[in-house]
Amino acid sequence: MAQILVQHLCKYYQVHQKEPGLIGSLKSFIWRKYSDVKAVDDISFSIDAGEIVGFLGPNGAGKTTTLKVLSGLFYTTSGIAQVLDFTPSERRAAFLRQITLVMGQKQQLNWDLPAMETFLVNAAIYEIPDAQFKKTLAELIELLELAPLLKKQVRKLSLGERMKCELAAALLHRPKVLFLDEPTIGLDVTMQTKIRQFIAEYNQRYQATVILTSHYMADVTALCQRVIVIDHGKLLYDGDLYKLAEKIAPNKLIRVEFSQSVARQQLQAYGQVLKLRDHRAELLVPRDSTSEVAARLLAQMPIADVTIEDPPIEDVISRVFEQAAQARAERDETDDDEVED
Repeated sequence: MAQILVQHLCKYYQVHQKEPGLIGSLKSFIWRKYSDVKAVDDISFSIDAGEIVGFLGPNGAGKTTTLKVLSGLFYTTSGIAQVLDFTPSERRAAFLRQITLVMGQKQQLNWDLPAMETFLVNAAIYEIPDAQFKKTLAELIELLELAPLLKKQVRKLSLGERMKCELAAALLHRPKVLFLDEPTIGLDVTMQTKIRQFIAEYNQRYQATVILTSHYMADVTALCQRVIVIDHGKLLYDGDLYKLAEKIAPNKLIRVEFSQSVARQQLQAYGQVLKLRDHRAELLVPRDSTSEVAARLLAQMPIADVTIEDPPIEDVISRVFEQAAQARAERDETDDDEVED
């Protein structure tokens, strides 16, 4: 059963267009010009219970707008959005008790009070039974190593410490669906790793459904098998993360370690030489000839070790966006030609 169902979802805004200067300000009082912004434009997908899905796209792609629609903060312009068989925009109490939205750039903790005060407030808001609250809080304290932080003013916590407390505050009511919008933004590498481990542990322990947006691809590769990619409000891809590489990237990466020095000219016969240093090289070769090139390398060169990999997933995602931008440019050029005709 799908816990999240999105069908032909659209969310459009009207944005005021103002000319610069005093004259532009005066004109805007008399005659306002508006333009439509298609933040989300006819996307459809479904997510089953227990899935962790990466929701990817550049800034302005429509990721946060979609999460706000699914959490009930925004109404849809058209289409269907359902979460746990509820219509999110109705904001029913039974719905709100089963979901949470964590935004890395926003906070719900009271700045001047210890985090524990916010935890107690949330327990009252969600009407969490005392025994359940104590049990869940103990689990979160253990998983997130919160014990030293509970009695400190939030303003005195580091960014990483605040983020851990934010997650705890958002999960005290044991939500079934988590909308995580950049939960590791601004954190150092060590803290990012701890937050990822916690999300994975929470998912396994409670079979929670998670939608994760992040500009750190390490978050996505560590947690998500499936990704949904959008750009300019349009759905570009929905499927396995590593099959995306097979679909988009025409090449594979061969990393080679040699037992003796080799010249760059020797390697150029096997593929594009990306790097050659200290007896180590990286070659980019066509995907369909990878096996043949690797076999020739092993037979003809002094190989100590060799590995074959897909290109870094960051490069694959960048290529998706580049192709989408190129397609838009070609479409716009065609539309301009039709107008001229």
